[in-house]
Amino acid sequence: MAARQVIVSALAAALRLPERTAESLLGESRMLMTELPRTLAALGAGEISYRHAQRLIDHASSLPAEARRDFESAVLPAARSLPVGKFNDTARKVRERTHPESIEARHVRSVEDREAWVQNGRDGMASLTLHTSAADVHAAFSRVSNLAVGLQGPGEDRTLTQIRADALTDLLIRGVTAGGFGAGVQARIQLTVPVLSLLGHSDEPATLEGYGPIDMDTARRLAGTAPSLTRILTHPETGCVLSVGKDHYKVPKDLRRWLRVRDETCRFPGCNRSAVRSDIDHGLDWQYGGATAHDNLAHLCAKHHAMKHSTAWQVTQRPDGAMDWLSPSGRRYSTEPAIRMGPAPSHPPGETAPPGKEPDPPPS
Repeated sequence: MAARQVIVSALAAALRLPERTAESLLGESRMLMTELPRTLAALGAGEISYRHAQRLIDHASSLPAEARRDFESAVLPAARSLPVGKFNDTARKVRERTHPESIEARHVRSVEDREAWVQNGRDGMASLTLHTSAADVHAAFSRVSNLAVGLQGPGEDRTLTQIRADALTDLLIRGVTAGGFGAGVQARIQLTVPVLSLLGHSDEPATLEGYGPIDMDTARRLAGTAPSLTRILTHPETGCVLSVGKDHYKVPKDLRRWLRVRDETCRFPGCNRSAVRSDIDHGLDWQYGGATAHDNLAHLCAKHHAMKHSTAWQVTQRPDGAMDWLSPSGRRYSTEPAIRMGPAPSHPPGETAPPGKEPDPPPS
């Protein structure tokens, strides 16, 4: 212990870093040298950035030693192709699914660590952080986002991000937003539950939109209190979504639901804007013969939707939902769907758009 402290203090002094930072660097170096050799090789070859390596190390270190090599093999290809934020989400989901201990047992322990804390910032600002169940956090964020959207309107000069921060502050301090708005506004979250797990015949976890795998106890609690449910069946072996419920006759509504499950976020490379806050875009424009079909539709946030139509960016969508992007400079990028899907809902024979609806015009 004393020898390690000497090394840490000497390294910190030489690099002019805090000792805790130096100790973290040593820990990351040890993981790369002894347990994640393929990650070290990819880093040395310039195939991944150090930030990618740090995210991989962080997730791998939370796994038992015997599971780390398999985890590395599963996620390293994604590190070579995804931006750091997207890769971190992918690695976290893989980690949840490959951990040898059940997610239920891990969640029971982790929920004991829930807390909230304040971090002071500059210029009279500070941050409030809440660390608790992912389902509760996403539900809370959904509710305050819905409030913020409702507060937008003529004469409102605040951005949606600013309104969301103000609405949350008002809710925490006063119970309602300024002007009393907020009563009756509910959180809306989307949950995908393998039917065999819901019946207790499988250990496959549920998936919370925007987060990833969650334990089935939480999923059952959410399903039991939901005001309405959308039936989404998943394959018991592959996890592929097989179909979307047909409670609503109009196909476009089912198709939007199907696309939201598949995409989760804007499909432009590196963008994490929620699909709920994004547009559904025709990959091949309607005016050029593009169909309203699952293999020609994808979510794009307002900024990237407008950019696709007004700049030299090009995109091609594959039948499996992957999207190949070509930048104006000639560089190629690919984005993968959040969930691999089965057949999409289709329009009745002879229809290419909802009856009585005009084609969506491209953004101006």
